[in-house]
Amino acid sequence: MTWEILNILAVSAFAFSGAIVALNERYDIFGTFILGIATPFAGGIIRNIALDVPVVHVWEQGYLFYVALGTIAIVYFFPKTWVMTWDRWNIYPDAIGLSAFALQGASFAIENGFPLGGVIFAAILTGVGGGVTRDVLAQRRPMVMHQEIYAVWALMAGLLIGLGWIDIESAWQTYMIFLLVIICRVASFHLGWHLRFRDLYRL
Repeated sequence: MTWEILNILAVSAFAFSGAIVALNERYDIFGTFILGIATPFAGGIIRNIALDVPVVHVWEQGYLFYVALGTIAIVYFFPKTWVMTWDRWNIYPDAIGLSAFALQGASFAIENGFPLGGVIFAAILTGVGGGVTRDVLAQRRPMVMHQEIYAVWALMAGLLIGLGWIDIESAWQTYMIFLLVIICRVASFHLGWHLRFRDLYRL
Protein backbone atom coordinates (compact mmCIF):
# COMPACT_ATOMS: atom_id res chain seq x y z
CA MET A 1 0.00 0.00 0.00
CA THR A 2 2.86 2.37 0.85
CA TRP A 3 4.46 2.00 -2.57
CA GLU A 4 1.13 2.33 -4.36
CA ILE A 5 0.58 5.69 -2.65
CA LEU A 6 4.12 6.85 -3.44
CA ASN A 7 3.79 5.76 -7.07
CA ILE A 8 0.53 7.69 -7.45
CA LEU A 9 2.09 10.77 -5.85
CA ALA A 10 5.20 10.49 -8.03
CA VAL A 11 3.37 10.02 -11.32
CA SER A 12 0.76 12.70 -10.67
CA ALA A 13 3.37 15.20 -9.43
CA PHE A 14 5.68 14.77 -12.41
CA ALA A 15 2.78 14.66 -14.90
CA PHE A 16 1.52 17.91 -13.35
CA SER A 17 4.99 19.45 -13.57
CA GLY A 18 5.49 18.39 -17.18
CA ALA A 19 2.09 19.70 -18.26
CA ILE A 20 2.66 23.06 -16.53
CA VAL A 21 6.01 23.50 -18.27
CA ALA A 22 4.50 22.51 -21.63
CA LEU A 23 1.68 25.04 -21.33
CA ASN A 24 4.08 27.81 -20.36
CA GLU A 25 6.20 26.98 -23.40
CA ARG A 26 3.04 27.27 -25.54
CA TYR A 27 2.90 23.61 -26.54
CA ASP A 28 -0.26 22.42 -28.25
CA ILE A 29 -2.48 19.75 -26.68
CA PHE A 30 -0.47 16.91 -28.24
CA GLY A 31 2.83 18.35 -27.05
CA THR A 32 1.39 18.94 -23.58
CA PHE A 33 0.37 15.30 -23.24
CA ILE A 34 3.70 14.08 -24.63
CA LEU A 35 5.70 16.16 -22.15
CA GLY A 36 3.31 15.28 -19.34
CA ILE A 37 3.74 11.55 -20.03
CA ALA A 38 7.49 11.73 -20.61
CA THR A 39 8.21 13.44 -17.30
CA PRO A 40 6.98 10.68 -14.95
CA PHE A 41 8.11 7.72 -17.04
CA ALA A 42 11.40 8.79 -18.65
CA GLY A 43 13.42 8.31 -15.45
CA GLY A 44 12.47 4.65 -15.23
CA ILE A 45 13.36 4.11 -18.89
CA ILE A 46 16.77 5.74 -18.47
CA ARG A 47 17.40 3.70 -15.31
CA ASN A 48 16.49 0.40 -16.96
CA ILE A 49 18.70 1.12 -19.97
CA ALA A 50 21.63 2.01 -17.71
CA LEU A 51 21.15 -1.08 -15.53
CA ASP A 52 20.55 -3.39 -18.53
CA VAL A 53 17.01 -4.25 -17.43
CA PRO A 54 14.23 -4.67 -20.04
CA VAL A 55 12.64 -1.29 -20.72
CA VAL A 56 9.27 -2.81 -21.58
CA HIS A 57 8.53 -3.26 -17.87
CA VAL A 58 8.35 0.52 -17.46
CA TRP A 59 5.26 0.61 -19.64
CA GLU A 60 3.45 -2.04 -17.61
CA GLN A 61 2.06 0.70 -15.39
CA GLY A 62 -1.64 -0.14 -15.45
CA TYR A 63 -3.64 2.50 -13.61
CA LEU A 64 -0.61 4.80 -13.20
CA PHE A 65 -0.72 5.60 -16.91
CA TYR A 66 -4.32 6.75 -16.48
CA VAL A 67 -3.36 8.75 -13.39
CA ALA A 68 -0.86 10.63 -15.57
CA LEU A 69 -3.38 11.18 -18.37
CA GLY A 70 -6.03 12.40 -15.93
CA THR A 71 -3.61 14.79 -14.25
CA ILE A 72 -2.49 16.25 -17.59
CA ALA A 73 -6.10 16.67 -18.74
CA ILE A 74 -6.99 18.59 -15.57
CA VAL A 75 -3.94 20.85 -15.87
CA TYR A 76 -4.67 21.55 -19.53
CA PHE A 77 -7.92 23.27 -18.57
CA PHE A 78 -6.41 25.35 -15.76
CA PRO A 79 -7.04 29.11 -16.04
CA LYS A 80 -4.10 31.01 -17.52
CA THR A 81 -3.27 32.67 -14.19
CA TRP A 82 -3.05 29.27 -12.47
CA VAL A 83 -0.66 27.95 -15.10
CA MET A 84 1.63 30.96 -14.82
CA THR A 85 1.56 30.83 -11.02
CA TRP A 86 2.34 27.12 -10.87
CA ASP A 87 5.24 27.52 -13.28
CA ARG A 88 6.87 29.75 -10.67
CA TRP A 89 6.11 27.23 -7.91
CA ASN A 90 6.84 24.09 -9.92
CA ILE A 91 9.51 23.30 -7.32
CA TYR A 92 6.87 21.69 -5.09
CA PRO A 93 5.45 19.01 -7.42
CA ASP A 94 8.97 18.54 -8.76
CA ALA A 95 10.27 17.87 -5.23
CA ILE A 96 7.51 15.32 -4.61
CA GLY A 97 8.31 13.51 -7.86
CA LEU A 98 12.06 13.64 -7.21
CA SER A 99 11.66 12.11 -3.76
CA ALA A 100 9.17 9.39 -4.63
CA PHE A 101 10.98 8.31 -7.79
CA ALA A 102 14.37 8.29 -6.06
CA LEU A 103 12.93 5.89 -3.47
CA GLN A 104 11.32 3.82 -6.20
CA GLY A 105 14.63 3.60 -8.06
CA ALA A 106 16.53 2.53 -4.95
CA SER A 107 13.87 -0.07 -4.15
CA PHE A 108 14.03 -1.38 -7.73
CA ALA A 109 17.80 -1.82 -7.48
CA ILE A 110 17.54 -3.57 -4.11
CA GLU A 111 14.92 -5.98 -5.46
CA ASN A 112 17.15 -6.79 -8.43
CA GLY A 113 20.19 -7.49 -6.26
CA PHE A 114 22.36 -4.53 -7.23
CA PRO A 115 25.19 -3.45 -4.89
CA LEU A 116 25.38 -0.07 -3.14
CA GLY A 117 26.69 1.76 -6.22
CA GLY A 118 23.84 0.41 -8.32
CA VAL A 119 21.26 1.42 -5.70
CA ILE A 120 22.59 4.98 -5.58
CA PHE A 121 22.83 5.16 -9.38
CA ALA A 122 19.27 3.89 -9.78
CA ALA A 123 17.96 6.37 -7.21
CA ILE A 124 19.60 9.30 -8.99
CA LEU A 125 18.58 8.27 -12.52
CA THR A 126 14.99 7.50 -11.57
CA GLY A 127 14.66 10.62 -9.43
CA VAL A 128 16.15 13.18 -11.81
CA GLY A 129 15.63 11.50 -15.20
CA GLY A 130 12.08 12.73 -15.66
CA GLY A 131 12.91 16.31 -14.72
CA VAL A 132 15.92 16.38 -17.03
CA THR A 133 13.85 14.98 -19.90
CA ARG A 134 11.13 17.56 -19.25
CA ASP A 135 13.59 20.46 -19.29
CA VAL A 136 15.44 19.22 -22.38
CA LEU A 137 12.22 18.72 -24.36
CA ALA A 138 11.07 22.17 -23.26
CA GLN A 139 14.47 23.60 -24.33
CA ARG A 140 15.24 24.74 -20.80
CA ARG A 141 18.51 24.24 -18.97
CA PRO A 142 18.00 21.19 -16.72
CA MET A 143 17.61 22.26 -13.09
CA VAL A 144 19.82 19.40 -11.99
CA MET A 145 22.78 20.94 -13.82
CA HIS A 146 22.81 24.51 -12.58
CA GLN A 147 20.22 25.45 -9.98
CA GLU A 148 19.89 24.68 -6.28
CA ILE A 149 21.04 21.32 -4.90
CA TYR A 150 18.88 18.71 -6.64
CA ALA A 151 20.39 15.33 -7.49
CA VAL A 152 22.29 15.21 -4.19
CA TRP A 153 19.02 14.53 -2.37
CA ALA A 154 18.30 11.54 -4.62
CA LEU A 155 21.85 10.36 -3.95
CA MET A 156 21.23 10.72 -0.22
CA ALA A 157 18.09 8.59 -0.42
CA GLY A 158 19.90 5.91 -2.42
CA LEU A 159 22.82 5.91 0.01
CA LEU A 160 20.63 5.56 3.11
CA ILE A 161 18.61 2.75 1.54
CA GLY A 162 21.64 1.03 0.02
CA LEU A 163 23.46 1.00 3.36
CA GLY A 164 20.39 -0.48 5.03
CA TRP A 165 19.92 2.52 7.32
CA ILE A 166 16.41 2.92 5.91
CA ASP A 167 14.28 -0.22 5.71
CA ILE A 168 12.07 0.12 2.65
CA GLU A 169 9.86 -2.65 4.02
CA SER A 170 8.92 -0.32 6.89
CA ALA A 171 6.11 2.07 5.98
CA TRP A 172 7.04 4.75 8.52
CA GLN A 173 10.71 4.71 7.53
CA THR A 174 9.79 4.95 3.86
CA TYR A 175 7.50 7.93 4.49
CA MET A 176 10.14 9.51 6.70
CA ILE A 177 12.84 9.48 4.00
CA PHE A 178 10.22 10.54 1.42
CA LEU A 179 9.39 13.64 3.47
CA LEU A 180 13.05 14.28 4.30
CA VAL A 181 14.05 14.46 0.63
CA ILE A 182 11.15 16.81 -0.13
CA ILE A 183 12.06 19.08 2.78
CA CYS A 184 15.73 19.14 1.77
CA ARG A 185 14.92 19.95 -1.85
CA VAL A 186 12.46 22.71 -0.96
CA ALA A 187 14.87 24.12 1.64
CA SER A 188 17.69 24.20 -0.90
CA PHE A 189 15.41 26.21 -3.21
CA HIS A 190 14.29 28.77 -0.64
CA LEU A 191 17.67 29.09 1.07
CA GLY A 192 19.64 29.16 -2.18
CA TRP A 193 21.90 26.20 -1.41
CA HIS A 194 24.20 25.51 -4.37
CA LEU A 195 27.06 23.20 -5.08
CA ARG A 196 30.29 25.02 -5.81
CA PHE A 197 30.77 26.10 -9.43
CA ARG A 198 33.34 28.13 -11.33
CA ASP A 199 32.16 31.57 -12.31
CA LEU A 200 34.12 32.18 -15.50
CA TYR A 201 32.54 35.60 -15.99
CA ARG A 202 33.57 37.05 -12.66
CA LEU A 203 36.79 39.04 -12.63
